[in-house]
Amino acid sequence: MSPGITIVGLGPGDEATLTLSAWETLSQAGEVYLRTERHPTVPHLPQQLRVHTFDSIYEQCDSFGQVYEEIADRVIDLGARPEGVVYAVPGHPLVGETSVQRILELAPQRELEVRFVSGVSFLEPALEALGLDAMDGLQIADGTAIGQQHHPWLNPDVPSLIAQVYNRTIASDVKLTLMNQYHDDHPLVLIQAAGTPRQSVRHIRLYELDWQTDLDHLTSLLVPATSQQTSVSAFQNVLARLRAPNGCPWDREQTHQSLQSNLLEEAYEVLEAIDANSPPELCEELGDLLLQIMLHAQIATEEGSFKTIDVLEAIIAKMRRRHPHVFGDVQASDTQEVLRSWEQIKRAERDDPAKSLLDGLPAGLPALSQAFALQHRANHVGFDWESPEPVLAKVAEELDELRDANDPETRAREFGDLLFSLVNAARWLDIDPETVLRRTNQRFASRFRYIEHAAAASGRALEEMSLVEMDALWEQAKAEEATPTQPETPGAKEGTPHA
Repeated sequence: MSPGITIVGLGPGDEATLTLSAWETLSQAGEVYLRTERHPTVPHLPQQLRVHTFDSIYEQCDSFGQVYEEIADRVIDLGARPEGVVYAVPGHPLVGETSVQRILELAPQRELEVRFVSGVSFLEPALEALGLDAMDGLQIADGTAIGQQHHPWLNPDVPSLIAQVYNRTIASDVKLTLMNQYHDDHPLVLIQAAGTPRQSVRHIRLYELDWQTDLDHLTSLLVPATSQQTSVSAFQNVLARLRAPNGCPWDREQTHQSLQSNLLEEAYEVLEAIDANSPPELCEELGDLLLQIMLHAQIATEEGSFKTIDVLEAIIAKMRRRHPHVFGDVQASDTQEVLRSWEQIKRAERDDPAKSLLDGLPAGLPALSQAFALQHRANHVGFDWESPEPVLAKVAEELDELRDANDPETRAREFGDLLFSLVNAARWLDIDPETVLRRTNQRFASRFRYIEHAAAASGRALEEMSLVEMDALWEQAKAEEATPTQPETPGAKEGTPHA
């Protein structure tokens, strides 16, 4: 032996799967250091071999990251000895071995050579037990890594094999992460001790994952593909096919400009579904809106302007950059601090520091939404009222000025000022003026249709009815309305249309 590190793979657990080269290396070594003694092959190692383990480190550290860091540091020190070190790990050294990856990072700093003696990984017997072809898009993941995510990075259109789901805590973390993408009853296959005499395979549902009581260090999990295509990539492939030379004539003709009205229409239909408080409708309308977004991305891809990955890269980076209180070390105690930080970061991102804080608002925003956004931006730098009372007083003041206006131009200006002050009052009362006005419009339309239907049922035209009669029907419509799906929003106007 000479200075350096020899890393041996011990295979999946059955001594029969220990490779000949691994056996020869271990037979010629005087000693071996095991990452863990908890492996079925260990009792069958050459008898003359002095065996050391790092199992005690698992009890001393607070996290697996610290465990693997400590093991790697010790292996590096051992490898610097004149005789070097033989380090043995379960399976294959380069399949799911975090300590090995850390050793590879540290070894060049000490000018140590790292040699590998391959072993059969957990993959081969797991694939055999499942009857899977690894070349058919199979994804491979570490359970501890998946469990640390809030949303899995897995493509749901292809199967995933998740290793090292070795206790109920890890299983619970993996389950919660997977549930952010897969349905709660998504089928799973639990594989235990693959490649050993006690191998078992059983089928469970996702919600049952952390109910299992026999999970151990030889437990893996197959997450089959979803029954229907559900990935963003699959969706983009559909759109690319539609716009291909042999695709749909209508889709091929579309441009960024021709799709503008579609984008706006679909956005408003999403708002209607939200107002209706209908999850099924919202699900469908979000899909229609996503269609518009992805169509624009596909057109840009074909033009060479940008790709969907550029859109995602930019927005992910922006969200991380603008949330240093989540992804960095900045502290934010409340929403106002978050908003102030957000605006400061946005100003720092602008190429021209002389640009106004109010720049960048879409010109096509509805006027109420634009006023709301302007006031919000001014608020972020402290240009605002101190309480709701003077805001409401300003509304009364603007109403008086409107009453006193004597010519059309002045009346129009004063009416605009009144609307702006009402938006400001809505903001202080935590009301979205665009939303509440849209809901009031819907209530008006519903009640007016009631009057129309009542008139038609009586054989009369609306023009033949008096205002008193129509007012009475209006009140009947209010009385007969079912409890609204959305609660009435404070500040939304009630009463007859002329009240």
